[in-house]
Amino acid sequence: MGIGVSLILIAVGAILTWAVNATVSGLDINTVGVILMIVGAIGLILSLMFWSSWGGAGAARRTTTVVDDGPRI
Repeated sequence: MGIGVSLILIAVGAILTWAVNATVSGLDINTVGVILMIVGAIGLILSLMFWSSWGGAGAARRTTTVVDDGPRI
């Protein structure tokens, strides 16, 4: 799960928790919203932890190789 999907899950969960006042038989919408926010937060944390291994922020690093041939005469 990427950062974008995690943010979408958090946003949908927040909307279901605090903005929706509907009732559905056999389903608590507030609980579903909280679950979505928790899953999104866990996904966001894991995405940020593994960002460098996926080629995120540090992927475009430049390396410089220096060759020393010894003293010049």
